[in-house]
Amino acid sequence: MIADAPVHELATVLLAEEGDVITLRRCTQSACRAAGLTGSPLVRLTTVVSEAGEHLKGAPDLTAHLCLEERDGLRLAVHFTWRKAHRPPAALLTAASRLLDDGLLRLSDGDGPHRLVLAQRLPAPAASAAELAGEVREALTGTDTAADLIEALRSQNRHLLAALEESERQQEELQRLNAELEETNAGVLALYSELASELEETNSGVVALYAELEDKTRQLELADAYKTRFWANVSHELRSPVNSVIALAQLLLDTAADPLSAEQRQQVAMVHASGSTLLALVDELLDVAKAESGRLEPHLAEVDVRSLLHQLRGMLQSTAQPGVDLRIPDEVPVGTLVTDEVMLARILRNVLSNALKFTNDGSVVLDVTGTGREEDARVVFRVEDTGVGIPAPDIERVFEEFYQVRGPHQRGRPGTGLGLPYARKLTELLGGTLTLDSEVGRGTRVTIRVPARPGPPAAAEPRAASGHGPVRSVLVIDDDQAFVTAFRALVQDLAETVTTVTDSAEAVAAVARVRPDAVFLDIDMPGPDGYEVRRLLAATPSTAGVPVIVLTALEAGAVDLTRLAGTRAVLNKSRLTASVLADTLRGLRTVPPTGQTSAADQSKPSTAKEHP
Repeated sequence: MIADAPVHELATVLLAEEGDVITLRRCTQSACRAAGLTGSPLVRLTTVVSEAGEHLKGAPDLTAHLCLEERDGLRLAVHFTWRKAHRPPAALLTAASRLLDDGLLRLSDGDGPHRLVLAQRLPAPAASAAELAGEVREALTGTDTAADLIEALRSQNRHLLAALEESERQQEELQRLNAELEETNAGVLALYSELASELEETNSGVVALYAELEDKTRQLELADAYKTRFWANVSHELRSPVNSVIALAQLLLDTAADPLSAEQRQQVAMVHASGSTLLALVDELLDVAKAESGRLEPHLAEVDVRSLLHQLRGMLQSTAQPGVDLRIPDEVPVGTLVTDEVMLARILRNVLSNALKFTNDGSVVLDVTGTGREEDARVVFRVEDTGVGIPAPDIERVFEEFYQVRGPHQRGRPGTGLGLPYARKLTELLGGTLTLDSEVGRGTRVTIRVPARPGPPAAAEPRAASGHGPVRSVLVIDDDQAFVTAFRALVQDLAETVTTVTDSAEAVAAVARVRPDAVFLDIDMPGPDGYEVRRLLAATPSTAGVPVIVLTALEAGAVDLTRLAGTRAVLNKSRLTASVLADTLRGLRTVPPTGQTSAADQSKPSTAKEHP
């Protein structure tokens, strides 16, 4: 950039669109931190660079070059170049000369190129200039330009520039006062009083600004709390009715139910499929939110890869477009791995569904291989399709939440833009990686690597021998009539009698009267809720010894286990199956009641069906 001084190029930003100035500011901030420039020098350099970009915005061929210069030591510099008549304001140049170690404007004759140099000296680094430049470039590669920071940064820029202008005005006033002091000492006391008054006013403004920032911080914390409460409510209010719709549709499709006409069976199947899609979407939205807040944790267990692939094949075969060959292998070199089966199934389902969605002809192929040994062993899943492909500039953006590549290929293919971001988040939670290679018109390949055994395999629990049912009678307490109907169908083969109570106020009396072998209790009910019913059951001598199993649509973190002491299990409604209920009821024979509640969400969810 400058012929007489060694220069190390760091980054080049073309300032052509509205958000490019924000990108430049973020790059400058990251470069400063990586180069060891912090505190006030960092703020001054990024502020002046940002304002220069704003003032020069619109100039032809406007480009900003970030570099390290070995001039009078080592300094971080930003070079703006542009063409044609476009001059930065004098106030900006004055501010640059006062705030920075170097601010130089070079205007060429005619159309240009013109150059504006803004530089700040760096503290002496431990490494060489070339090594430091490499570290800065690596830091810039991961620069975050999150959209939720743009408006806040722009607002801060305006405030800082206003403060600079106010400071300049005060400096001019101070110079005038000094000139008067040189001429006469008569007005010294008055001048000092005036200056003290102005400083007090400025300090009051700073205090007010800090108070406003603290208020904004409290508002953000409150908004985050509201968001958490919103997700908790959505989890229950959406999942409960959707679970009931899926379960009731499944009952109608059951071979043991009254026969349906072909048209009725098709319609019920469509209801079941749409309900399952809606439940999967709700689960994805909630899981994305939980992953961002760090509340989504994998439940590790041994997973039969062959069985998992068989379920995926049955689930996705019908979604392939005519002429598209979906190939999922029957035999794989990997037998079992220890991971979260639900998370792994959702990762593969999202990636395969995405491939099938944008492949009109050709094939979608899943390949499974194993790499490494023992602790380093990994299972590699590769999904390769012959679909439309993804343009190079969009390959990383497809991992942004809600982002979709626009084009004719989207017509008739609705989506949320959560599939790939969701799959990558789940892969990272499992300790693995998800990468994507694509070329427009030639297809896409997604590679998923997950650890084969991140921990010791979960020990299998002993099961009691099956008979006519694990228990004689059960009693269900839930105000959701649709769920009760579906739940009765699940549990009817596991108990001789099933009693239902939809009014929680009558729960204790019903349990005392029936004396069931187990009570299934919902938490969220009008009147006495599940926590209160549990307390009353424990406090009543005739019902205190009856085993209680809690059913809830709430996530594990939203359940107050301290108020459910002595409960045998807490099961999630969206992950109920007959086998889970059978295992839980059999466990009543061998597990005595204790003062501790078993872990919430103890049920192992099915990857093919997730409905009560």
